[in-house]
Amino acid sequence: MKPANFKYVIYIILILALFWTALAGWQLKSNMVENIKIYPGGLYYVNLRIPFLYVRGDCDDIILFNGNPLLKDLNRVNAPISLEGNSLGQVKLEFSLFGWIPLRRVTVNVVPEVKLIPGGHSIGIKLRSQGVNVVGYYYFNVSGKNVSPARDAGIKIGDSILEINGKKVDDAPSAARILEENGGNRTELLISRRGKKFRVSLTPLYSASDGAYRIGLYLRDSAAGVGTLTFYDPLTKKYGALGHVILDSDTQEPINLSEGTIVKAKIIEIKAAKRGQPGEKTGIFVDDGLGNIIKNTTYGIFGEITEFQQTASPYPDPLPMALASEVQKGPAEILTVIEGETIGSYAVEIEKIAYQTNPTDKGMIIRVVDERLLHSTGGIIQGMSGSPIIQNGKLVGAVTHVFINDPTRGYGIFLEWMYQEAEIITNN
Repeated sequence: MKPANFKYVIYIILILALFWTALAGWQLKSNMVENIKIYPGGLYYVNLRIPFLYVRGDCDDIILFNGNPLLKDLNRVNAPISLEGNSLGQVKLEFSLFGWIPLRRVTVNVVPEVKLIPGGHSIGIKLRSQGVNVVGYYYFNVSGKNVSPARDAGIKIGDSILEINGKKVDDAPSAARILEENGGNRTELLISRRGKKFRVSLTPLYSASDGAYRIGLYLRDSAAGVGTLTFYDPLTKKYGALGHVILDSDTQEPINLSEGTIVKAKIIEIKAAKRGQPGEKTGIFVDDGLGNIIKNTTYGIFGEITEFQQTASPYPDPLPMALASEVQKGPAEILTVIEGETIGSYAVEIEKIAYQTNPTDKGMIIRVVDERLLHSTGGIIQGMSGSPIIQNGKLVGAVTHVFINDPTRGYGIFLEWMYQEAEIITNN
C-alpha cells in the first residue's frame, strides 16, 4: 500500500472511531440518567447493547451488574445493562469504550425502601397568601379620564403587596384600612414579584364616584378549592397532595403562601368533562381542620396531618413507593372520590414515560380506561389532581393535569419527586 493511501485509511479509521465514540456516548446519555436510585433487591434495566463497552466500579458489594458482582477492575458489558441493589450504599460507575475511551460517569445509590399510605381522599384547601394579591386594576374618572395610579406606577397583576407605608399587610381589609387612613398622601408599597422584592411610590387620586382616594387596584388575600390527597407518611405525619402548584385563579401566578389548612371534603356533584370543556368536582368542607399547608410548590402542596383517620379505602395499609426508574408503561389504577367520601379504584393505562434527570410535574401520560369513571366524569376532571397512581402493588405517582381536548388522558408526576419535595427524613 502506498504511504498516501495508508494515510487516508488511518484518517478513515480515526473518523469512524470518533463517530462511534460520539454515538455510544449519546446512547448512554439518552438511556441512562446520571444519578440512579434503586432499592435493595430492586432492578434498574436499560435495553442497550454497545460493542466494546466496559465499566469500572469503585465498590464491589453495593450492586450486582448484569447479575454478577461488580469488579473494581474493568468489566466487559456483553448484554443489556441491569443494575440490582445488593446492599445499602453508593457506587460510582465509569463507562468507557475499549476500556480507555471515557463515555459516561453514573452514580448509583441503593436506598432504604419507603412505605406510604395511599391517599385518594377529597380534601378542601384553604390558602392565605403573604400580603395581598393584585388581581385586577380599578379604573375611576379623574378630569374626564379613566385612571389607575397603581397601574401607572408600574404595579402588575400578579404582584403581592407586603407593606403599605412600612406597615405589614395581613389581608385585604387591613390594606383597605391603611389606604383609607393615608388619604391622598404619598404612598409607598413593598411589592413582591416572582420572588423579588422592591418598593413602589405613588400618589392616590380622588374618586368622586367613591367619595374617597383610590390607588386603583382590586386585591385578594385568600383562595379555596377541592383537591385530592396523594400520600401520608405515618412515621413523620407528613403528607403530599395535588401534584402541582396552586395558582391564583385571576392572575394565573403561584400563590405566595403565608398559611393554609386542609380539611375533609365531601363530593356532592360531578360536572363531567367533554372535549374542550374541563369537568370538575363540587365539594363541601365537612370539618374545621385536618392538617396544615407548609409549602405550595410545582410538585404539590405539603404539610402535616396530626391525626390521620383512614376512611374506607382499597389500600388502607402502607404501600412501597416506586422510584421513578421502576415505573413502566402498562396497566395501573388511580384512587379518587366521585361521590361523598368513598374512595374508589379505577383502571388507567400508563401510555408514556419521560425518563427525567430532574423533577417535573409531567413525568408520565395516563389514559382512563375504566368505564365506570368514564361514565361518571368523562375522564380526568378538576379536583382529581393528586389522585394516587398505583402499579404492581406500588405507589408510583399522582394525577396532575388533564388534556383539554381529550379528557380521558392527562399527565402524572412521579411520586419520588413529591416525596423528595416533602423533605421527609426518617431513620428507617
